[in-house]
Amino acid sequence: MRIANPIYDVVFKYLLDDEKVARLVLSAVLGKEVLELQFRPTEVHHKAAKPDLTQLLVLRMDFAATVRMEDGGRKLVLIEIQKARSAWDVQRFRRYLGSNDANPGNVYQDQAGKKQALPIVTIYFLGEGLECVDVPVLKITRPYLDVATGGEVRITDPFVEALTHDAIVVQINRLRNRRRTELERLLEVFDQGQTSRTDPHLLDILEENFPEPHREVLWRLMRAGAEQVVREKMEVEDDMLAAFREQARESSDLRQALVEKQQALEKMDRLIADRNKRLFS
Repeated sequence: MRIANPIYDVVFKYLLDDEKVARLVLSAVLGKEVLELQFRPTEVHHKAAKPDLTQLLVLRMDFAATVRMEDGGRKLVLIEIQKARSAWDVQRFRRYLGSNDANPGNVYQDQAGKKQALPIVTIYFLGEGLECVDVPVLKITRPYLDVATGGEVRITDPFVEALTHDAIVVQINRLRNRRRTELERLLEVFDQGQTSRTDPHLLDILEENFPEPHREVLWRLMRAGAEQVVREKMEVEDDMLAAFREQARESSDLRQALVEKQQALEKMDRLIADRNKRLFS
């Protein structure tokens, strides 16, 4: 089966714009059943003329979700998804996360009718992942520890939950040939080793090897690949990424030229200093 490549922002957004598919994907990644899901639209702008590529490099999507906890209870959380070609621009990730921290609308009413800040779980999909961690999916949790005893405190508190965050990092470049769990099998749709030899906008996936409960994900991506508008926007992303890489190359060349010029000036200064020292010694 040929499906659209979700490394592209337009395809990734198309995938998660379907609530049923989004619940399947997020339930698998979170390891908790997502019972209800509300998409909070995030604007994505593609500019062809001299783009700064802010939105191409980091696509952000927010969901308010009700999830089922291990004890059978329910918890309302804000899921922030950030998908990027690489993890290099930490400040941009922090800025996006900070905007949700500061948003006064990210609250809910507890059973006592008191407003509480929504806990935030951040999921990062990275095309080029972390340098030192060779795992496809990395989960960062926040156990409460009693400093005196070192023991874990198993009761959570809204204050702590509102000010700290769990995070999950999906490293797309670490997915190659790793199918150890059902989640890794689902994430095969992101594995760039499956890219079609004739069209990088598409992946070749064997449907019979894909987890049956998650095949709706495959069908959604197959439909994306058949959408002319989606295909055209993938080509725009290719053009923008090529423009970015050219800008980066030119900037690198300019920086190198400036470094070489500075080194030449310093060498000239040393030669002049040495000559003056010989003349006046």
